[in-house]
Amino acid sequence: MRHFRSFALVLATVAGFHHPNLIAGSPVLRTQRGADSGKHDHANIGFELLINKAFLPSDFDQEVFDNLWQSWPASLRERAAKASVGERRAMAFERYGLTPRPQQDRGNIVDGKRDLADPGKPLQYVVDDHGNWTMNCFSCHGGTVYGRPVPGAPNNRYALQTLTEEVRSTKFRLGKSLGRMELGSLVIPLGTTNGTTNAVVFGIGLMNYRDDQLNLVDRPPASFTHHDMDAPPWWHFYRRPYIYIDGFAPKGHRGLMQFMLVPENNASFFADHEDDFQKVYAYLSSLRSPSYPGHIDQSLATRGAKLFESNCAECHGTYHHRTDAESIAAYPNQLVPIEDIGTDPVRHRALTVAGREHYARSWFAQSGGPERRETVTDPAGYVAPPLDGVWASAPYFHNGSVPTLWHLLHPQERPTVWRRVNDSMDESKVGLTVETVPRVPLEKPDVALRRSYFDTRRFGKSASGHDYPNQLNEFEKRAVLEYLKTL
Repeated sequence: MRHFRSFALVLATVAGFHHPNLIAGSPVLRTQRGADSGKHDHANIGFELLINKAFLPSDFDQEVFDNLWQSWPASLRERAAKASVGERRAMAFERYGLTPRPQQDRGNIVDGKRDLADPGKPLQYVVDDHGNWTMNCFSCHGGTVYGRPVPGAPNNRYALQTLTEEVRSTKFRLGKSLGRMELGSLVIPLGTTNGTTNAVVFGIGLMNYRDDQLNLVDRPPASFTHHDMDAPPWWHFYRRPYIYIDGFAPKGHRGLMQFMLVPENNASFFADHEDDFQKVYAYLSSLRSPSYPGHIDQSLATRGAKLFESNCAECHGTYHHRTDAESIAAYPNQLVPIEDIGTDPVRHRALTVAGREHYARSWFAQSGGPERRETVTDPAGYVAPPLDGVWASAPYFHNGSVPTLWHLLHPQERPTVWRRVNDSMDESKVGLTVETVPRVPLEKPDVALRRSYFDTRRFGKSASGHDYPNQLNEFEKRAVLEYLKTL
């Protein structure tokens, strides 16, 4: 564990993004009715800070990124060798789950001409004028909605483990020093399936080496229960009073800073950057969910709305409100005991009471504010999330184990091992387009391909539980599914 103190990510595990209102089907950036322009300005600045200001030491440079292809499997490497620099960069974006920034010009100027194959700067990294790449919060919270880049959407294609391994081998080949990610990933797994992350454990581990005022202390390494999580959509941020799935950690601008606890950032760093994260908080608070782009059977959805109100709203809230204040009030933040919900319990057991109490005493939890809430140190289960834009946030459950809303409504039909096969939406099931297989094909030489399979038999990845839809008949399930498109 000695490398853990040099290992960190800037994965703020809840919140918002860029000018998504400029993109069809994207979450909407807006302020409450009657709000002054200052809130809108702060939200815009918050987005710009996330994509342009590095809050951590850089991960790698442009030379490393442009040479990653030499670490790829032979068939992919042969194709990359014949491609232009821009085409190879686009191939790397596809391989690692990176997306172009919305509204930026594609391509870099090479020999006086723009290479339109070049995707430009990624949304998920700050890239400075010297070519240094530093991960930002969008790495996990800036993915695509069925192929369209959408800031705030869970990045269900992010291949962080594979990227880090191939950065490490590329740095070796180029004679460059290894960084915290390449060293730390030898000790702490970054995610066993593309699109999931072990980020919660990063935060626990980094906090272990700080006192309540965030000064570095020399403590023995803590033991951790590693568990992959699916990133939540940031358009839920404005409704939720707490950050995490178990209701732990009241939301606040300070809490968003907890993943910057690398040793290079001393205690004063956080106070010095508090104003930045007040603007990031404003950005996250401004986001709203995208609207379903396809056909909706309004008659069937109306039937589904009534069924939802009587069967689901007690935990997930209601969605017919005109103002943000009404919408927030209509979300109950209902914590469901683990024995009732029955979903995978690993995340519930992973955080210790002592660790939660340490966070509750820390600078992060002392944000203040008119709606100050206490930190939950011993939750009984998981909190039912809001369902705004639920059609756009597949896969489902806190661990990302269920690929479509149809599978969520049919507990006995959930696949054991599945893989996303393209970026299109399965419109009949509303979710990812997947194939099911008996097992992960371990004989395939490309580790990135193997990590595209989700095996629900692995530790922390169960798709069981949330069996409440079993009380509905097939027509009622179809009606509820149609209604969920409208949220």
